[in-house]
Amino acid sequence: MNWKFWKKEVKAEPTKKSFAREWLDAIVFAVVAATLIRWLIMEAYTIPTPSMENSLLVGDFLFVSKFHYGTRTPKTIIQMPLTQQKIWGTDIPSYVDWIQLPQFRLPGFTHVKNGDVVVFNVPPNDLNEFKNYPVDLKTNYIKRCIGIPGDVIQVVKGQAMVNGKPLENPPNMQFGYIVYTKDIINERTFAKFELDPEDYSPGRTADNKIFYQIHMTKEKMEELKSAPYVISIEADPRLGNEPDTRLFPKGYGIKWNADNYGPLTIPKKGMKIAINDSTLATYGSTIQLYDHNDKVELTDSTLTINGQRVTEYTFNQDYYFMMGDNRHNSWDSRYWGFVPEDHIVGKALFIWLSIDKFGSGIHKIRWSRFFNLVH
Repeated sequence: MNWKFWKKEVKAEPTKKSFAREWLDAIVFAVVAATLIRWLIMEAYTIPTPSMENSLLVGDFLFVSKFHYGTRTPKTIIQMPLTQQKIWGTDIPSYVDWIQLPQFRLPGFTHVKNGDVVVFNVPPNDLNEFKNYPVDLKTNYIKRCIGIPGDVIQVVKGQAMVNGKPLENPPNMQFGYIVYTKDIINERTFAKFELDPEDYSPGRTADNKIFYQIHMTKEKMEELKSAPYVISIEADPRLGNEPDTRLFPKGYGIKWNADNYGPLTIPKKGMKIAINDSTLATYGSTIQLYDHNDKVELTDSTLTINGQRVTEYTFNQDYYFMMGDNRHNSWDSRYWGFVPEDHIVGKALFIWLSIDKFGSGIHKIRWSRFFNLVH
């Protein structure tokens, strides 16, 4: 009799990954996960300029939500992960634009509101190194939304107005002042008022009087006014009286300045305008550059699209008007125009780190700003 006993099959042990392979797998996983989080959910940004002071300071690191307003689908799909325009530390482009996909926005749970602090891709080429970057790779700016689609915005004596009503001012909004002093003031004295060297610049009048142009809050101005070495403080006269030819829209006899601007209607998807020399001076460049039209030709009073002369135009997307909280030291929509809806990146949420480049030791880090919400 032949007895057959069941014999357990011995499986070969899986080949153990090498140390290098394990590290490679971990790095690939981390890059893919970070790329997905950066695209879909949240991204870290840093504040490089004082245009949002004193609400946001140079050296603040923020988390910005992509899903609040709805995440944009990628337009540029061939790109080195975790880069914006160039490979780190070089002038080599980090992308190729051979393939550009149509861009859509996934559903969000809110819309851009008046007063929101918003990150966006700044539209004009001259603010993008004069290069024609794809929309999703243009330089990131952060400003406060003053006007939403369809609003009529205006600045009257420095006060932003929306649809004829004053917009609530940020608590730490700054303006420019001329401070006349008895003598030269050193950095340590300015530091007592929490003023960094980037906040002020010295000068002398024709009759050799010492003055400083200082960007600061009204509260700080009142505090500085009582200092024994200060003679007087006045609003910067260069900003409130004379027309500023740098402002948007350019031409057509507009005599606005940073403190007295508008009224100006912000385009809204579906909004119709008659085409004439006035509307083209205001909206012509927006129609030509950002409203998804092909073969646009402009003259002072005519608009031609795809060879057809247009006498009435309907906007294809929404637009926004952005301003910095440092009202006299911000290059914003007053100077370069509207922000198209497809340029909106996300909503600033909170500060997770803040580094003071003028500080030293433990004061290099602004500990009190950790996890402050952005308002």
